Amino acid sequence: MSLKSLQEKIGVGADGAFGPGTMKKAMEFYKLTPVRAAHFFAQTSHETGGFKAFAENLNYSAQGLQGIFGKYFPGNLEESYARNPEKIANRVYGSRMGNGDEKSGDGFKFRGRGALQLTGKDNYAAFAKYLNKPEIMTNPDLVATTYSFESAMFFFDKNKLWEICDKGINDAAILALTKRINGGTHGLADRSEKTKKYYEYVK
Repeated sequence: MSLKSLQEKIGVGADGAFGPGTMKKAMEFYKLTPVRAAHFFAQTSHETGGFKAFAENLNYSAQGLQGIFGKYFPGNLEESYARNPEKIANRVYGSRMGNGDEKSGDGFKFRGRGALQLTGKDNYAAFAKYLNKPEIMTNPDLVATTYSFESAMFFFDKNKLWEICDKGINDAAILALTKRINGGTHGLADRSEKTKKYYEYVK
């Protein structure tokens, strides 16, 4: 998925720039109110690095693994996993979120994808059912390509985030959404700036 493929999907010129034209068309395509659209696209833009990364990058060094996933790599275990995204995913995500154990390969198969990083076999299964697209389970890359934004909408639906959006374009709503999506306040300034800018495009 890329911004250009979103633009092709919603029927605007695929120039790779997220301006007012793309914003308005995306809002209509996904049947969002201006307030919901501003919140949704601001949060997904931040999470994807400006609509660029729709699949989790697990290409960590040994030092990176210790810093981020230290509890899964006791001793010097991380040395044998460094720079091997498939092995890393299978270890870190194995035996949780509905995935089989490390040897099953489920961790890598159901790694984070989409505009808000859908992760784990249980979440993929729930999303496949939500869209009535069982093929997602055999071809999970669809979440990084065809259904990137739909997977983020599934997250908003499941976690009742639209109700927070409906409180308006204000700092309290942006903060509440950020905490629910990020688990903290990482990137709050960027999320806030984008929310207010995108709302100007469509209000």
